Amino acid sequence: MLYRFLLFFYLAGLSPLADASSIKGRVELGLNLANALPSYQDKGTGILRFDDNGAKVFQGLLHYHTQVASGLSATVIANAYLDGEQHLGLTQAFVQYKPLSPNAVRFKYRTGFFYPHWSVENTDDGWLSPYTYTQSAINSWIGEEVRIAGFEASAFSNGRRRQSPWSWEINTGIFKGNDPAGTLLSWRGFAYHDRQSLHRDRVNFAAIPSIVDQASINSPSWVEPFEEIDGRWGYYIGAHLNYQRSSLIKYYYYNNNADASALNAERLYAWDTKFHSLAVSHTLSPSLRLLSQLLHGSTDMGPNAVFVDYTSVYLMLSYSHLKHRLSTRLEYASIREDDTMPQDQNDSHTAALTTAWRYKIKTNLELGIELHVNKNDAKNRSQLLLPTAQTDQQARFVLAYTF
Repeated sequence: MLYRFLLFFYLAGLSPLADASSIKGRVELGLNLANALPSYQDKGTGILRFDDNGAKVFQGLLHYHTQVASGLSATVIANAYLDGEQHLGLTQAFVQYKPLSPNAVRFKYRTGFFYPHWSVENTDDGWLSPYTYTQSAINSWIGEEVRIAGFEASAFSNGRRRQSPWSWEINTGIFKGNDPAGTLLSWRGFAYHDRQSLHRDRVNFAAIPSIVDQASINSPSWVEPFEEIDGRWGYYIGAHLNYQRSSLIKYYYYNNNADASALNAERLYAWDTKFHSLAVSHTLSPSLRLLSQLLHGSTDMGPNAVFVDYTSVYLMLSYSHLKHRLSTRLEYASIREDDTMPQDQNDSHTAALTTAWRYKIKTNLELGIELHVNKNDAKNRSQLLLPTAQTDQQARFVLAYTF
């Protein structure tokens, strides 16, 4: 993977359009202090990325963009992590065609491996958040289990061109390779972190007996989120409405259209997963912004051996002044089962509070402090003779360098 990645950059640099190319990056390191259960990454039942104290490398990000021809561009984003199963790989790689047009309604197209633009929180380079370091439960899950390997077509209209305060955009896409999405929600629950799953990555979770025992579901205690299992196409639709660049509403419906009875040789099931997402961003004043997102959906495996409804919602206030930004997010997440295997408990509930201060020392240097606490209850911990209700606390001290 590293060889291919470097070879790509080398060939891009030889292109006659290399002067229209750019490479950006970000490195985040610092100190993590946690009082939490063993992390899901180490097959524990904790829902934080780190469960220990010490120096950490939180993020390593490289973002390459090149203009291939008029209206045609290519983007490759790679991430590096010291934790998890895979340490270096792609998180996005796509080609976009956005032709010039004098019309009030224009069109654009993307194909490759990418995120739909459904978040108002994760809007920085590499799908990071400019507000907090630990992302919301919604976008933590999307970053680890949901990605589009397919094609997107969009129609959009800029209000200024129509002399209107309203701008709008409509997106629709088809994809494959996201069949296991829903595994982590059902067998671990929502989590809070900033680690995106890499292409061909593997995400661990606790070896709950009802999941791994041969006499029961007999599935591994890990998932490879971007596998194609049933050969069927999934789809999504979305709409954006923007008022005077101060109020933004985004609605999306996602359906991976998976065959819930299909499984592969490693006993990874296809999960029939669908959700509605509604995200809002509103400028209250030049310094104060309100952000919120609601996610509600369901996932089915078996079929109906595991069936859960899931809901998560957050509300965030972010205040910026000169080189300072202070953001506070309050959220709730819930998984509710309604299936034929009550012995495989899936119910979980979490409430969380996150506060982060970020300070721009220089244009490319940032200092940050973040405090996070959540109270969570996962019923399947009882199978490991653990209390189902836990409280996780985390503090981060971050130094970030961008180039």
